[in-house]
Amino acid sequence: MTLPTAHLTVLVTGFEPFDGADHNPSGQLARRLGELGHPDCHLIGEVLPVSFARAPALLAAAIEAHHPDVVVMLGLAENRHAITPERVAINWADARIADNDSALPTDAPLEPHGPAARFALLPVTQIALAIENAGIAAEVSLSAGSYVCNAVMYTALGIAEQTAGPLGAPLQAGFIHVPATPQLGGDPRFTLDELERGIRVAITTIIGLRA
Repeated sequence: MTLPTAHLTVLVTGFEPFDGADHNPSGQLARRLGELGHPDCHLIGEVLPVSFARAPALLAAAIEAHHPDVVVMLGLAENRHAITPERVAINWADARIADNDSALPTDAPLEPHGPAARFALLPVTQIALAIENAGIAAEVSLSAGSYVCNAVMYTALGIAEQTAGPLGAPLQAGFIHVPATPQLGGDPRFTLDELERGIRVAITTIIGLRA
């Protein structure tokens, strides 16, 4: 029997500021969504460090603590001009800039014995279409890159391979990059309010397709 979607727990994560910036819209969104909630689910927001060493472990701990049915990870893609759900996380760390622990991994596997790639367990095409239909630019992106965003996506999908949510269904997990806000020199269309609206559409779409 399918339970009402209000019984679903959705974990949304974002990141702290990095590379000298004083804020990061992905972390601001996760915090705001966690505080305001969502009418169709129990929504939890967590902010992760921009750290190859710490972020995957803290994400795993949050999944263990909250037992979510869905994990939506957010990250900043400063040069993009749309909200972009990601299709694939790769087993690779190759940093263009140092993380917040001054680590700069180059051409290194995330899991030496892990698969080369893991695919998103969120309906990325439907998410992008729903956001577009809400009047917000969105498109599917192939890869989450090779920075910390990719590392947490790869980790979450690995956990999802072995985990079922509390309602018995497999854990759904995936990553969405958001563009820079005007405060970071981004497109003025993408205020934090507009990005929040887009991510709410994404969450509503995920929930609706589970029902």
